[in-house]
Amino acid sequence: MTDLTFLETLWFVLICVLWIGYFVLEGFDFGVGMLLRRLGRDQTDRRVMLHTIGPVWDGNEVWLIVAGGATFAAFPDWYATLFSGFYLPLLLILLALIVRVVAFELWGKRETARWRAGWEWAIVVGSAAPALLWGVAWANIVGGVPMIDGEVRASLLDFLHPYALLGGVTTLLFCLAHGAIFLTLRTKADIALRAHSVARKAGFAAALSAAAFLAWTLARQDGLEPVSAVAALLSAALLAAAPLLSGARPGRAFAASGAGVALLLVALFADLFPYAIAASGGGLTLAASASASYTLTVMTVVAVVLLPVVLLYQGWTYWVFRHRLGRVDVGGEELRTPLDLLERTAKDHGAA
Repeated sequence: MTDLTFLETLWFVLICVLWIGYFVLEGFDFGVGMLLRRLGRDQTDRRVMLHTIGPVWDGNEVWLIVAGGATFAAFPDWYATLFSGFYLPLLLILLALIVRVVAFELWGKRETARWRAGWEWAIVVGSAAPALLWGVAWANIVGGVPMIDGEVRASLLDFLHPYALLGGVTTLLFCLAHGAIFLTLRTKADIALRAHSVARKAGFAAALSAAAFLAWTLARQDGLEPVSAVAALLSAALLAAAPLLSGARPGRAFAASGAGVALLLVALFADLFPYAIAASGGGLTLAASASASYTLTVMTVVAVVLLPVVLLYQGWTYWVFRHRLGRVDVGGEELRTPLDLLERTAKDHGAA
């Protein structure tokens, strides 16, 4: 196996960071979407919940696009093998994301109960399906898939083995808990109380599932990977601590939940290294799938220039829409978007 260069290793780490950003940020989007019918007792409650993620969900999905683009540019053979061998699972994820986006846009276009209920269920399914399938996909990438001559040869059923299904359940549960904790941080009164109740139950379930999945991951390793083992232990501990903090300290609970999700990804990527896709008897290595040194150098320069701008912009968005929301804040059908809410809040402060 050819030794990896510094730039190849750097870009593997950066791709890991991009996936961490996606799961941490889009994870609470998925959680809020899944809880829309569970926590929202009526249309006003559901409007509050949608407004909490309305300004940020599309920006959160940019992390997925950038992760895919970085993989394509830095490791083109990894990208090609991944998107050809995992074509059907990725197609199902894409379709679910499309349904979810359409549902966000169309939910408020009519006021009839049947119209809104239909799109609410579309949001629930469109949030739950990717949360489950991403876990299944990454469990297969790390755990190994059938490969012949560098190509993945697997049907959809081949992806649905017990280890992969446990990975899917784990991502589903931590997205559910992460979203509930986010709602305790961003909502008021009854919605926040109901979210706290769900956060405790889902949080403990997510911690148990993550501990079992990570223990299975470590047990599958030929030799224990120290980075993977430490990240796995810290991840399980933080995911267990998050629901305990969700009532009195929602900010710390959200930070613990996000850090737990991040460390779970670190454990998986550390286990995967130095492979791009694992397979029995080997797999596709990062060195074999990497771009030329010149390409990686140009990408590094571009990332150094543009990444701070993107992070500042997204951070500014979260700061602007940081306030807690309640039923009184979204009362009236004239408030159809978070920008309408922001405009009214600014007017209220000006009048005061």
